[in-house]
Formats: sequence, C-alpha cells, structure tokens
Amino acid sequence: MSSIQIEPLSARRAPLSSVWVHRAPWVIAAALLVALARVGSDYWLGAILVPFLILSLAGLGLNLATGYAGQLSLGSAAFMSVGAYTAYNFAVRVPALPFALDLTLGALVAAAVGVVFGLPSLRIRGFYLIVSTLAAQFFVEWVFTRVAWFSNNDASGVLSAPVVTIFGHRVDTPGARYLLVLAVVAATFAVTTRLVGSELGRRWMAIRDRETAARAMGFPVGSDKLLAFAVSSGVLGIAGALWAFAYLGTVEPHGFDLNLSFEVLFVVIIGGMGSVRGNFFGAAFIVLLPILLSHAAGWLAHIGIEAGQLQNLQKILYGVLIIVFLIKEPDGLARLAQNARRRLFKQPV
Repeated sequence: MSSIQIEPLSARRAPLSSVWVHRAPWVIAAALLVALARVGSDYWLGAILVPFLILSLAGLGLNLATGYAGQLSLGSAAFMSVGAYTAYNFAVRVPALPFALDLTLGALVAAAVGVVFGLPSLRIRGFYLIVSTLAAQFFVEWVFTRVAWFSNNDASGVLSAPVVTIFGHRVDTPGARYLLVLAVVAATFAVTTRLVGSELGRRWMAIRDRETAARAMGFPVGSDKLLAFAVSSGVLGIAGALWAFAYLGTVEPHGFDLNLSFEVLFVVIIGGMGSVRGNFFGAAFIVLLPILLSHAAGWLAHIGIEAGQLQNLQKILYGVLIIVFLIKEPDGLARLAQNARRRLFKQPV
C-alpha cells in the first residue's frame, strides 16, 4: 500500500519564473543605473539622476512616518537641513572623519531632532500634527539663519560644501557624485525595506490603520510613533546631506525651504503612500515634469501659455494630480505600475 507523501510547507517554493517576474525589474533597473555612470552625460548625471535619487530617498524617509506609521508631517526639509548642517560641521571641524561617518552622525542628529518634534504625536494627530511639524520647518530654518556657529561664522550664510573624499579619492565629478549617491540610496533602501517587513513595520501599519485596536492589543504605540519619527528623520537627514554635498554644492537654510517639504510630500502622494518602490515613481515625476514642460514650451505658446507661466502650470498639475490620486488611486503610481505588470503577465489584479 503506497503512502502519500506530503510536502512540508517549509519546502514549498515559489516557481522560479514567478520569482524572476518580481525581481527582474529591480535587477534590470540596478544594472541600467550603474551603466549610466559611464555613458550618461554630465547634465543627465548631475542635474537629473542625482536629484531623482535623493528625492526618492527623501520620499522614503517621509513615507516611513506618513505612509507606514500614519504620522502626517510637513517638516521634511527641516530634518534634511539638520542632516546637511551636521555633516557639514563635522566635515569642517573634524576633517579627519570619513564622509560615511559624517553622514551617519548627520542621520543620528536628525533622528534626535525628529523625536523632539514627534513628541506632540503622543497627544495629537491629523491636521494638528501637521501644524506641529510645520512649526519645525520654520523653527529649524530660523535657527540655522540666526545662529552663526552652525554656518562656521560665515557672514554670507551660503557655505560651500567640502569636496567629499573616499579612500583618498576626491568625489568631484558628476559621475563620481552620482555613484556615491547611488550607493548610499541603494544601501538605505535595502535596510528600510527589511525594516518595513519586520515586526516593527507591521506594528507601524497597525497603528496607521487602527490605533485604538493597536493599543488594545498591547502594542507600545507611543514609543513606536517616536521610533517612526526617528527613523524617518534619520533617512531624511541622509538625503539632506546628499542634497547639499552631491547636488547643490552649498549648505544654506534657503536650500531646504518649505517648497522642498512640499516636493517631498508630492513624491509620496503621487508615488504611493506605504510603498517603497513608489518613491522612485514619485521622484521621477517631480524631476521630469519641469523638463517636459520646458520642452513643450513652444507648443504651449500656441495655446496661449507663455514661458513665464510654466511654473504656475507646474503647480496646477501637481494640485490636480494629487486630488485625482487621493480620490481615484490613493496608492499612487506604484499601484498603477503593479496593475500594469499583472496584466502584462496575465496575473489576477
């Protein structure tokens, strides 16, 4: 009498083709991004790809607090500036430190500042929490403008970021800066992807969806909220340091104004809240839209839109798209891309 062999659950594996379908886009994208360092022009590397990667990282930082933990924030640029100024001061005052350590210290200080401004989340939420984090935006900018020590007593307030040196090699070309940003962004995304899939990430999502139920289940809601602000602000601090050192080339308060906070928020909303890959979609849209409008300036002039009105048209498009996504597809471009991929491979949507 033959016995029936039951395969244990641990031995079951997804078909190789299914695994490839999920991983192939990331492998191909990574290969293309690395190859672009050799074939891309200085303009594409320095003016398009570097801000695209940094805004993706900033969107990830905000997404951790807002998309995953449900803590609304409008102080993203403030935490980015903390990371930038911290990395700058360590680079100038302790030049023997490697840039990786400057970047890490910038992230830690930004995380500490994020916890301070996240304390109101223990008592308030929603619109009132947005106002609280908005106060961080103005307060931090005011501190960096008024306290000369942070600017190394420079009267102009516009500081030239020191050239990054890694293993004795100066990172002073668009290609080198692009590779530096790509390496940091890839490492940070890899770590945070594991984090949101961990128990802590699941607790954040439980707090976002049903905070009262999370409390009833015994989750440490207060400490988890502060931890979300800490991790979120730390990632934003890394993005801010890269924004200053690898993109702007300067460290100044006005380089991290409220407009930058709104851009990071648009990255999250358009790309998709609670989505890691959505940050890439949102950042690509934010970076490429002004370029597309500038190339379409001649055609737009024929319908009565002058070149001087392109910036206003850009803001109108942002507003319209945010309303559309919030109503029709709250999960943003990430969900649209996922549905398109499933239709392409004839998977159930």
